[in-house]
Amino acid sequence: MPFGRVFAGSYVSVPMTDSVARADQQAVSFTDAWQAVVTTNDGLAAERANVDRARHLQDAASDLYFPQISATAKYTRLDKPVEVKPSDLIESMSDEAGGIVAALGQQFHINPAMLDQLFTSQLTERDVFTSSIRAVWPIFTGGRITAAQDIARGRTEEARYLLAMKQQAKFEDLAKFYFGVAMTQHVLQTRIDVEQGLKKHFEHALKLEQQGQIAKVERLQAEASYDKARVERQKAARDMEIAQVALTKLLKLDVPATPSTPLFTNTSLPPMSAFIDKTLDAYPGLKMLDAKKKQASGLIDAEKGKYYPEVYLYGNYSLHEDDTLAAKTAPDWAVGVGVNIPLMDNSGRSGKVKAAHSAVTQVNYLRAQAERDLSVLVEKTYREALQALEEYNGLSSSLQLARENVRLREKAFSQGLSTSLDVVDAELYQASVRTQRSAAAFQYVISLSRLLAVSGEISSFYQYQQYQGVEVQS
Repeated sequence: MPFGRVFAGSYVSVPMTDSVARADQQAVSFTDAWQAVVTTNDGLAAERANVDRARHLQDAASDLYFPQISATAKYTRLDKPVEVKPSDLIESMSDEAGGIVAALGQQFHINPAMLDQLFTSQLTERDVFTSSIRAVWPIFTGGRITAAQDIARGRTEEARYLLAMKQQAKFEDLAKFYFGVAMTQHVLQTRIDVEQGLKKHFEHALKLEQQGQIAKVERLQAEASYDKARVERQKAARDMEIAQVALTKLLKLDVPATPSTPLFTNTSLPPMSAFIDKTLDAYPGLKMLDAKKKQASGLIDAEKGKYYPEVYLYGNYSLHEDDTLAAKTAPDWAVGVGVNIPLMDNSGRSGKVKAAHSAVTQVNYLRAQAERDLSVLVEKTYREALQALEEYNGLSSSLQLARENVRLREKAFSQGLSTSLDVVDAELYQASVRTQRSAAAFQYVISLSRLLAVSGEISSFYQYQQYQGVEVQS
């Protein structure tokens, strides 16, 4: 049978008394409850914020290909103005040129001090202010930019799959809380029925005692059993209220939540291989490991890129010029190409490349182990679901026997052929069978919800419940 195929069937709610269904409770279907968890749960909201954070960081990594442009302004105070003197020029000349200048100076009676006094030029003042726009544009980085973008993309995918895993976990939690309340409602209804049955038995015994047909001890036995049934009913009511508190807090409601979707079972399940194949193909935990592998591979490329030279374009444009000779002679703009070749690096490139390769190997082993663990989990959960179905169906004849036994014991008691203890035992046995069937149905629903969660088929739960659901007999 293909996965997702549905069966014709129906489900009904368990009849509730006024003590169970009160006007101050809010009935919620399982579908509406799941939508409420998805939209209002703080844990899921935190994971969605983490996805947004990773996506923003990925957008930031995409900007690495753009040039970096900056405006700078600098103020400098010099110990003295920068000047150029003729004597400094003469000293910087070669010996032959300096001799010619000195000969000319003697011929025209001009000494170096006079030249310095007449022709000294000030290049800059003591206070220097400069401002410019500088741009650097990387055009080759050895693949490091692409690797950084791959790593950022892998982190976004990891965050997205982590959110999916959290949603699956919350789905399982909701199924436990929601159908846990439904099961406690079944148990409470069972206890109410037992209490009413033993009350009727006690009243019957009281009349028989008054008529002298039974001994006092028989009436006391009936009374004690009725009182104990009342205590058990009160305890079941408290258990239901405790389960309601957990469900109400999960749904963030102001009044106690009561399920409108009852416990259900199915006539059969798809083959186990269908769930295993779906799980190994769609489980977000495996996808998250794939994202981690992508990050580790990107880290390998990034570390290998450190062995390649960097090539970049750069440019500079002056925005402000002082009224000095140096400022007037300096160019307004400059552009060029730069190459940075790493000859020796102290960041441990080779070790980091090996570490990145080890990370990839680690992820490969983790994924292989995760696949085996998931297969075991699916098989275990699938068999638990089948066991719950077998238990539920197998107790059907026991329930019929228990009901017939109660009827016969009551009739025999009225005729003096049975004791009060026999009637009480029959009532309690019937209650135990009903409770056991409710627990089996609850275990089946929990196992089914886990199977659908890990296989990525949460949306199919409604089909199993609405179209395949079979009434839980109580």
